[in-house]
Amino acid sequence: MSARLPLITGAIVGAAMSLAAVAAQAEKWDMPMAYADSNFHTQNGKLFAEAVTIATGGKLEIVVHGGGSLFKGNQIKRAIQTGQAPIGERLLSAHQNENILFGVDSVPFLATSFEASAKLWKAAKPTIEATLAAQNLVLLYTVPWPPQGLYFKKEINKVADMKGLKFRAYNSATARLAELAGMQPVQIEAAELSQALATGVANSFVSSGSTGYDRKVWEQLTHFYDVNAWLPRNYVFVNKDAWDKLDGDTRNIVRGVALMAEQAGTAKSEQLANWYLGQLAANGMKVQPAGTQLQAGLEEIGATMAGEWSVKAGSKGQSIIDAFKAMK
Repeated sequence: MSARLPLITGAIVGAAMSLAAVAAQAEKWDMPMAYADSNFHTQNGKLFAEAVTIATGGKLEIVVHGGGSLFKGNQIKRAIQTGQAPIGERLLSAHQNENILFGVDSVPFLATSFEASAKLWKAAKPTIEATLAAQNLVLLYTVPWPPQGLYFKKEINKVADMKGLKFRAYNSATARLAELAGMQPVQIEAAELSQALATGVANSFVSSGSTGYDRKVWEQLTHFYDVNAWLPRNYVFVNKDAWDKLDGDTRNIVRGVALMAEQAGTAKSEQLANWYLGQLAANGMKVQPAGTQLQAGLEEIGATMAGEWSVKAGSKGQSIIDAFKAMK
């Protein structure tokens, strides 16, 4: 027997024991996301998950489940709070009914560009983080959608032309917009939007070019009005109990990767904004800004909604708005 064989055998055994120890310590986190795998938010989430898995040497593996396949969009936050899943992503303003502050990024015409959106988030982040912490949640990162526009099946020249339309709502702000415009709000998650349009459950909605492109809405709708109403954010968050079980080094790695994911996702959103609108037009939709009369009517609705939000949000909401306006 070679004298080296025991050494080699010992090294193999030692390596196997080390791998077994790592495997025993490894955590696997399932990450539900509401949007289709083709959506840039989900793609960004997958890159984040992969980077965490690699950077931690497999100590923490994150597996993304897109398209509402693990939990539907309206179930995700509750699932994370209760520990049914350790991490997830959701539209922040979808929770405005439980706390008005979650809807700060959906106040119409308050922040209408990526630059303004970044400033508004900087002003709001400390309050939102504290609010989530009180709900047993840890905020990791957020990424804005491109500016929101209006989708219709016909030409719209003024707000009165919207009366009676079935309007897909995805949060309380969009539902209120529908009410003020004389439309019928219908709560529909993104994953069900294509079917809702095809079956006539909805025939109009407000969203970014991204949603229109992902759902091929040109198959049912004809007009998109680029009104830059607001830039809502998706946020990625963790159950605090699951977070506290991670060691300090792993938490630091996740925080670092989350920062990069926020920067990369925001850059991708900005890069794709005009491309999405180009794709809508290329597929036959009429893409245009709102006419003078329509824009004036929308801004009047926006002023009403902003006033209502401010009253409900109280001093905390006003502090956010004041801090945001001070940055301009």
